[in-house]
Amino acid sequence: MKKILTSILLLSVASMATAQTVNWYKTTKDSNWQVTKTQLASKAKYKQPINEVKDQGTTFEAFGTTFNELDFLALQRLTPEAQDDIYRRMFAPDGDLRLTRGRVSMNANDYANGWYSCDTVAGDFDLRHFNIEKDKQVIIPMIHHAQKYQPNLRLWVSPWSPPAWMKINNDYPVLSSRFNRQPKEKDYLLFGGGNVDPDEMKLLGERIGVYPRRLATQDYFIQDERYLKAYANMFCKFIDLYASEGAPIDMVMYQNEAYSYTPYPGCAWTANGTIRFNHDYLAPTLKAKHPEVKLYLGTFNTNRRDYVEKIVDNLKDDVIGLGFQWEARENLSFMRQRYPNLKLICSESECGNGSMDWNAAEHTFFLLSDNLGNGVTEYYNWNFCLQDNGISRWGWTQNALIQVNSKTNKHRLTQEYYAFMHFSHFISEGTRLLGYNKMGKGERNRSNDIYVVLFQTKGGKHIVTASNFTNTPHNISVPMGKKFLNVQLAAHSLNTFEER
Repeated sequence: MKKILTSILLLSVASMATAQTVNWYKTTKDSNWQVTKTQLASKAKYKQPINEVKDQGTTFEAFGTTFNELDFLALQRLTPEAQDDIYRRMFAPDGDLRLTRGRVSMNANDYANGWYSCDTVAGDFDLRHFNIEKDKQVIIPMIHHAQKYQPNLRLWVSPWSPPAWMKINNDYPVLSSRFNRQPKEKDYLLFGGGNVDPDEMKLLGERIGVYPRRLATQDYFIQDERYLKAYANMFCKFIDLYASEGAPIDMVMYQNEAYSYTPYPGCAWTANGTIRFNHDYLAPTLKAKHPEVKLYLGTFNTNRRDYVEKIVDNLKDDVIGLGFQWEARENLSFMRQRYPNLKLICSESECGNGSMDWNAAEHTFFLLSDNLGNGVTEYYNWNFCLQDNGISRWGWTQNALIQVNSKTNKHRLTQEYYAFMHFSHFISEGTRLLGYNKMGKGERNRSNDIYVVLFQTKGGKHIVTASNFTNTPHNISVPMGKKFLNVQLAAHSLNTFEER
C-alpha cells in the first residue's frame, strides 16, 4: 500500500510539473485587476473564437500617450510624490502601463490651456521668431519627468493648426462658435457656400454613417510656395529645438484630423493640398534636414475610403506608415491588405465624453482589441490625466486614464486605465499577432460582443486578451501553443491571460 501511495504521489507531482500555468487578470465593474491562475488543457472544451492560428505578419512596437497642457495642470494639483508615482506607473519598464512613446503637438491643440503658435509674426518665412518657449514651461517638463523612468522615450509630432497667419481665415479654428472669436461669415470658406453643421463632429453621441458628410472644397492652409516651404521648415525647426531640450522626435505627421472642421485649433485640407504639401515640401525637406525622422501620413479620421486611397496612392513612396483614429479605424483591414508595405498605427484612442466610467473602460478595451487585432504596430492614448469631468477650454468634456478631484486634490485610476493596462502591461516590442475574432455586432454596438486577440511575445509566450460585453457568462477555448485555454468569461469583464 505504501508503494502504491508513493507512486500516486509521484504521478501527481509529475503531472503538476508538466501542467502549463496561465496567469489570469480580470477587471469588472466592481473589481479591478483580480489576479488568479488557471491551467492549460490538452483539448478544447468550448467553441474556439480563433480557429486559425498563424503569424499575421504584424510585429507590435509600442504603446504611448499624448503630452497636453491640461494634463499638466491637473497633475499640478497633486503632491510631488503623487505626481512621481503616476509617471512611474505609466513609464517605468516594470510599471503598470510601460509606455515607451509620446505624442506632442506643434502649436496649440484642443487640450491646450489657450491658443498659441510657435511663430506669431506674420510673414516670418525665415522663421526668425519661431520658438518653443511655451512648450518649455509645460510640455518639456512633462517629457523630462517621463524620461526619469523611461530614458529611451521617443516622441512624434503633428500640428492641430498652423500659425493663424498661414491660413485663409487668419485664425486658429476652422468654424466659428461661442468658444472662439472667428466671425460666422467666414464659415462659408469651408464648403464654398451653404450651411455648415457645427454639431457634426461633436462626439457626445454616436457618429453613424459616412464621416464627414461633406468634404472641404478648399485648403485652409494658404497654397502659396512661400507658405508651404516655410511650413515644412517649421517641422525641422521644431525637431531641432526639441532635440536641444533632450526630447528627441523621430516621427512626423503633417496634420491632426484634417477632416474635423473644428471650433478649436484645426486645419481643413483637400486631397490635392495634402498630396502637394507632403510630396513637394515636407518629405524632401525632412529627407534633406532630418533623414532619421520618419514621415507618416495622417492623422486620418475619415471612413471615406476612396478619398483616403487617392491620397495614399499618391504618397505611398514618400511615407513609411499611416496614422488612423476615430472612423478611419473602420477601414484598417482593407488598408492593411492594400498597402502591405506601410505600417499602420492608432494615432489617438477615442476620448469619450467625460464620464470616466465603466462604459468608457469597455469601449477602450474594444478599441484596443480592434486596432491591435487589425494589425496596428503602435497605439496612443489621448489625455492621460484630467481633473473632474475633463472639460476643455472650448467646453468639451473628455475622459482620461487618471482623474483628479479638484476639491480634494486627490486622484484615482479610472477603469479605463485598467483597460489600457490589460494590453500595454503585457504586449511589448516584438510581440506578434496570431489571431483575432470579434463575435457579435461589432463596431460601436457592443452589447452582444465577445472580443478575443491572440499574441505571441518575442520570448515565445502566448498572451490572450478577451472581453465579454454581454449580460451572461460566456465559455471560450483559445489555442495557446499545443494546448488550450478553456475558461468562462464573466459577464461584462475584461481579461488577459499570460502564459508562464
